[in-house]
Amino acid sequence: LIPNLVETAKGYMQHERETLTKVIEARNQAQAMAQRAHQDPTDAGAIRDLAGAEAALGGLLTRFFALAEAYPDLKANQNMMQVQEELASTENRVSFARQAYNDAVMEYNNRRESFPALVIANNFNFGAAQLWELENKEARQPPKISFG
Repeated sequence: LIPNLVETAKGYMQHERETLTKVIEARNQAQAMAQRAHQDPTDAGAIRDLAGAEAALGGLLTRFFALAEAYPDLKANQNMMQVQEELASTENRVSFARQAYNDAVMEYNNRRESFPALVIANNFNFGAAQLWELENKEARQPPKISFG
């Protein structure tokens, strides 16, 4: 989704290539952190890194959309409008997934602390899982998308 958005914008925003490149790099970083966190959901560092990468991507997307507002032809582009709507939908799904993950972590941690699960968890070194929290309050909000 993000690469499609960037490709649509490239033709209109030639001198903003640095911002476009940073958006792609942040997306790749967020994907790498998501894979790392998926491999070991109990790794608190991986979850923190994922939250940081997601926050960085959100900040860059906000900047990207602010720059895009300065290009009237881009705002009117049908592909850009469709991708914009899809991106807003994706942000909602990411927010929902984050909440579902945190709900599952809370249930796991609660069950892990009860008997007899506590005995099994301690014997097999099943540690408490880390919540997926965003430190920056602004990063908790989806980027504001306004092309019109």
